[in-house]
Amino acid sequence: MGIIIYMYREVGGRHHYPHVHAHYGGKKAVFNILTAELMEGDFPKKEKKLVEAWIELRKTELQANWGRLNIPSGTPSFFKVEPLK
Repeated sequence: MGIIIYMYREVGGRHHYPHVHAHYGGKKAVFNILTAELMEGDFPKKEKKLVEAWIELRKTELQANWGRLNIPSGTPSFFKVEPLK
């Protein structure tokens, strides 16, 4: 669908809630994993709804990845989350 979603280690970062970053057609946005809401940025309406739906479907996996990536010490790890089809 052309939407790229990623998560990265952000210990002490500016967003204090579990979130994902999304890119589409030159637009960037940050979505809260807990609420599936847009936190920052601008995204086309259709793609915004797709990301929100995907977060709702994959919320448990995304929360697990957030916890694994953002541990204060040690080596972060993650697993791939199934894309929206």
